[in-house]
Amino acid sequence: MEKITSLLRLRMSHKDAHYGGSLVDGAHSVHLFGDVATELLIKLDGDEGLFLRYDEVEFLAPIYAGDYIEAYGEITEIGNTSRKMKFEARKVVAARPDISPSAADSLDEPIVVCRAKGVCVTPKESKRK
Repeated sequence: MEKITSLLRLRMSHKDAHYGGSLVDGAHSVHLFGDVATELLIKLDGDEGLFLRYDEVEFLAPIYAGDYIEAYGEITEIGNTSRKMKFEARKVVAARPDISPSAADSLDEPIVVCRAKGVCVTPKESKRK
C-alpha cells in the first residue's frame, strides 16, 4: 500500500487559549486530527467519510498561544469501509513570552505534544475512488 499522509501546520492564537497562562486545551489537538483524517479520507476515497472512534489519545506536552503546531496523520490499514489511522501533533515553534510578547523560537527538534490512533469509515456508496 502506498503511504497516504496529511500534514497541517498552524499557529495557536490567544483565541485558542482556554486556560490561564495562555495554555491551549489539549482537545484542540484532537480537533486538528479530525481535519487531518478528513483530508486522508478525501485522498483515499474522494469523500470526507466519518470518524468512528479514537482508540488511544496521549497528551504529552503543553501547547501555548503563539506556538506553531504540525498535525500529521497517515492511514495505517484499509479495511472494506474502515480506515485505521495514526496521528501526531508536534510543536515546531515555541512562543517565548518570557522574553517579549512577540518572541518565539524555531525548534531544531519538534516536541511531540499529542499522539492518537483512530478509525474512520467511508460508506461504500460514498466512495468515489
